[in-house]
Amino acid sequence: MSNASYELKAEARTQVGKGSARELRRNGLIPAVIYGDKKDPVSIALSRKDVTKKIHDGGFMTTLVTIEVDGKKHSVLPKDYQLDPVRDFLMHVDFLRVSKNTQVTVEIPVHFENEEKSPGLKRGGVLNVVRHTVECHCPANAIPDAITIDLTGLELGAGIHISHVTLPEGVEPTITDRDFTIATIASPAGLKSDDNAAGGDDDADESAEGDSEE
Repeated sequence: MSNASYELKAEARTQVGKGSARELRRNGLIPAVIYGDKKDPVSIALSRKDVTKKIHDGGFMTTLVTIEVDGKKHSVLPKDYQLDPVRDFLMHVDFLRVSKNTQVTVEIPVHFENEEKSPGLKRGGVLNVVRHTVECHCPANAIPDAITIDLTGLELGAGIHISHVTLPEGVEPTITDRDFTIATIASPAGLKSDDNAAGGDDDADESAEGDSEE
């Protein structure tokens, strides 16, 4: 469970609009807004260098931030950011206010462990990842760093579904109407028995379904 957080210092923005935003960017800042929790939005300016570094560090969209504005601290979660489509530098960030009761919807990355303990992979099978992230509802102050899947004992043709994953308390997938596939152990050509081929076809169908769900 992620307990990571960090702080950023911001300036309050009294002027908004394209002209003001361009002026901020010329000075190494970016416009941003804090909203939600039934309070008025707060327009702010942040260091583009500091925020860009946090994005490149990873986990930006799932890590709580404390933003200090004129001596007042806001606990927030990044909800969106925009990049310049041509030069690819940071243009704007939206932050959502959070409290201990705030529920958020986030994409949680999927990690795999113990690949060396999977008989199917040892025989030359391929880990076919259908979903690199799983969208979940969870408390804003208890967002998991990742969903970790243990590959120990998995054979060729095995399918890993959301029902095989033990999620932390309070974390629920947004898809609840089916047991969707996260990954499969695909059989390599030349090793498929008739049974594995049939199982592989089922998994391929399910993989295609998983891709279409996204």
